[in-house]
Amino acid sequence: MSVPTVLENILARKAQEVAERRARVSLAELENLARSADAPRGFAQALIDQAKKKQPAVIAEIKKASPSKGVIREHFVPADIARSYEKGGATCLSVLTDVDFFQGADEYLKQARAACKLPVIRKDFMIDPYQIVEARALGADCVLLIVSALDDVKMAELAAVAKGVGLDVLVEVHDGDELERALKTLDTKLVGVNNRNLHTFEVSLETTLDLLPRIPRDRLVITESGILNRADVELMEVSDVYSFLVGEAFMRAENPGTELQRLFFPERGLPVSGSTLD
Repeated sequence: MSVPTVLENILARKAQEVAERRARVSLAELENLARSADAPRGFAQALIDQAKKKQPAVIAEIKKASPSKGVIREHFVPADIARSYEKGGATCLSVLTDVDFFQGADEYLKQARAACKLPVIRKDFMIDPYQIVEARALGADCVLLIVSALDDVKMAELAAVAKGVGLDVLVEVHDGDELERALKTLDTKLVGVNNRNLHTFEVSLETTLDLLPRIPRDRLVITESGILNRADVELMEVSDVYSFLVGEAFMRAENPGTELQRLFFPERGLPVSGSTLD
């Protein structure tokens, strides 16, 4: 009997979590909350508009921990981090809401979105329509669909539910087979290429570069994971990739927004900061 991968463990727990949440709050109740949530802020359009100018369109991630690295940031105040990212030039935010493996929380998303004007994606392992409606009820502007976690029928179903409640979709792929499935199944403009293998958690930027020629020009490519320095950024920009999802490099910095600016907008000069998250 093979040992379950990290992703398999996460998905098994996620199915239990969804059942627990559904027992506490019905889908009908969630749908009412979703209808009364603030209007979406246009996650996809914000990224597309920035990338069209050949300027970094950065999805800055708010993440306390991960299965591979443990706790990444001890001093973790989502509202402060969101304001710091906005000041540093982020286009959008990504907020981890998975509790068991990433020490995330629904409240983190609500706190981050309330603290700034940026669109926010709910970063979680979406396997059920319930979670999509829940994301809108929390105030999310976009949801993540991970191809390796879904079959084609479920992927299409979740995307349709997202569209129905006004959410954008970012579809995440890790290899050519997943890319082919995503392009065949979904019409979302946002294609994220995760340079981290979710089964082994190893990272290689070559993943994005290898898949790039196979992605239609009318899709926005977002490179995810492994962007740690200016050389990484320039490697992508030379290949006409201007949209990035970055978390760990920022979360380990004293001031996440200043690190964002240093990494993506060095020409602006760094602000003088008298506090950790000024």
